[in-house]
Amino acid sequence: MSEDILVHRENGVLTLTFNRVDKKNAITTTMYQTLASALRESAEDDSVRVAVLQGAVEIFSAGNDLADFLKNPPNPNELEKAPVVQFLQALHAFPKPIVAAVCGPAVGIGATMLLHCDLVYAGDNAAFSLPFVNLGVCAEGGSSVMLPQLVGFQRAAEKLLLGEAFYAEEALDMGIVSRILPPGDANAYAQAQAAKLAAKPASSLRVTKALMRKSQPGMQDMMLAEIREFVQLLSGPAAKEAITAVMEKRKPDFSKF
Repeated sequence: MSEDILVHRENGVLTLTFNRVDKKNAITTTMYQTLASALRESAEDDSVRVAVLQGAVEIFSAGNDLADFLKNPPNPNELEKAPVVQFLQALHAFPKPIVAAVCGPAVGIGATMLLHCDLVYAGDNAAFSLPFVNLGVCAEGGSSVMLPQLVGFQRAAEKLLLGEAFYAEEALDMGIVSRILPPGDANAYAQAQAAKLAAKPASSLRVTKALMRKSQPGMQDMMLAEIREFVQLLSGPAAKEAITAVMEKRKPDFSKF
C-alpha cells in the first residue's frame, strides 16, 4: 500500500486521498494498485456504502507520473494486469456511489477518472485538461466514449483533440461537475454529501446506479482498447518528442511526425 494514497473508512464512507502534493499528486504504478485494491475490497464490503475521491486544496492530480509510467509501462500482452487498468476497471465497476472533490488542476487521468464518478464537486480554482494528443498518445479511461456521450461530439472533440485547459464554470456547464464551491469547502462538502448517501438504503442506491450505467455497455473492453493504443503510441516518436520537450522545458516539434 502506498502512503501517497490515504485510505480511510469511517461511518460507511471510503475516502481515498491523493497525498503526493510535492509531486502534484502525479499517480505512480504503486498508487494505482493501492486505489484498485481499496475499491475492489470496498465493493465487497457491506460496511462501505459510498466512496470519496479527493486531493488537496491546490491540486487534485497532475495525472500519470510520466517518469514512472515510462519506467513501468503496461505489458501489451497482459494489459488486464496493469495497475492503471485495474484501477480504471475497479472504478467503473464500483457498484456504490462515488463522490469526488476536485480543486486545482485535474490533468489527464486526473480528469478522465471523474467521468466514472456519480457526483463531482469542484473548487472554483479547478482546471481540467486532457492533453493526450499533445503528449503524442491518445484518450484513455473510457473518455473517447464517455465524454462525447456526456457533452456532445463537437465539444468533446475540442477538449480531446486540442487538449487545452478548461475551468470550473465550463465544466459545470458541460455536466462534468455537479457544483462549484470555494476550494476550502469542496472536500468537506463532498464528505457531507457522502454521509447523506451512506444513510440511504444501500440496495436502492446500487440498483439505481446500475440502471443509470446500462447506457455504457462494453466500457471495460473500450478502456482496454484505449490503453492498448496508448501504450503503442507511448513508444512512438511523437510521444518521445513530447516527453523530452516536457523534461527540457521547451515546445515540442511534431513537424516530422
